[in-house]
Amino acid sequence: MSVTGITADGRGSSVSDTRYRELLSAVTSWVEGPGEEWAGRIEATGQVPDSLWKELREAGFLSLAAPVGLGGQGLSFVQWMGLMEVFSRSHASVRMIVHVVNGTWRAMNPHADEQQREKFVRPSVAGELIVAFTLTEPGNGTGADITSSVRRDGDTYYLTGRKHLITFGVRCDYWLLFARIEGSSGSDGTVALLVDRHAPGVVVENTSETLGVHGTDHASLTFTDTPVPVSHRLGAEGDGLAVALGGFLTPSRISVAMSCVGLAGRAQQLAVAYALERTTFGKPLASRQAIAFSLAENEADIAAARALTLQAAEDWQKGSGAAPALSSMAKLTAVDMLTRVTDKALQVHGGIGYWKSMPIERVYRDARAQRFEEGTNEIQKTVIARDLFRRASAGAAEAAAAADVPDPAAAPESLG
Repeated sequence: MSVTGITADGRGSSVSDTRYRELLSAVTSWVEGPGEEWAGRIEATGQVPDSLWKELREAGFLSLAAPVGLGGQGLSFVQWMGLMEVFSRSHASVRMIVHVVNGTWRAMNPHADEQQREKFVRPSVAGELIVAFTLTEPGNGTGADITSSVRRDGDTYYLTGRKHLITFGVRCDYWLLFARIEGSSGSDGTVALLVDRHAPGVVVENTSETLGVHGTDHASLTFTDTPVPVSHRLGAEGDGLAVALGGFLTPSRISVAMSCVGLAGRAQQLAVAYALERTTFGKPLASRQAIAFSLAENEADIAAARALTLQAAEDWQKGSGAAPALSSMAKLTAVDMLTRVTDKALQVHGGIGYWKSMPIERVYRDARAQRFEEGTNEIQKTVIARDLFRRASAGAAEAAAAADVPDPAAAPESLG
């Protein structure tokens, strides 16, 4: 499917180097100026006010990654990752807003018809409609084992089930929700539905009290025969997991990896500045070899994670089949890097770094959330291992075919 001559996921889109540098400068100035002021306000109140959403929307920061045909600014995915790195140096809730709004359209657009684009996709790209990605369930994983179900009666589905850990699930306008046709199993019976936030039969529990990422709302949701128009279904019955995972998960994992790079960069910036200004026994901390080596390790760690993440972004942008596994490699590598870097950055600050008056304290808390976003490390390892063994088996089969010998993978297990 294509829109305005480019792919529905925007991979054929890009802006000029001049325009990109202008956007990079604008984002950097905002993050280092108003963004820092917002960070203080969010931490003090625990809230992200509507005025911040409005400011981000009016600055054009919520429509950077989408193609021009959808009302976006047409950045390529690699270009968007450059801005994502900068946004991630800001407060985690700021990063979460721009990450989600600049990404949710990727799940919707490839499966939307033109009426759905007008009603849901374009308003979402414009930041006028908040769509919350709603997949995870309290008693299940995030794949074909979902149990939230719908039964169809004429032009209406009736939804029953539970979801939790839903980012923006309280303040959203619609939940982009994944369920299955009643009585089905596996991925074939799954559906993707846009469920009105104010539909009847829904109980919304605000579960926003978290260790970090203060201000971002999260929800637990319970649905009991909640009506959803069939016209709000994206794609066909059976396409639910394709909508959830196909065009969204891979680029989102890469984006989370780059957000780890950006946040690690902020931790390193704070640690370097503190090492230069803090004096012990008449010398700055930076002159201590143990501190200098620790920060040198951080710098190399960040650069390596950035390089892998950009490789994954380039592969996804050009449609490479290696992109899904690379996205998991990038996310796995980047979150582990972020853990090491923020731990060392806090250690450089000594005991004072543990106090809320120090910016590194918030960075340290916010970093832990990245280990869960878009799948745990264990999920990433599963994806990588599956791809590794698939490629190895394919290589063995090709070698066997070239040698005109039986494929060992196809041989019976019993030898006798």
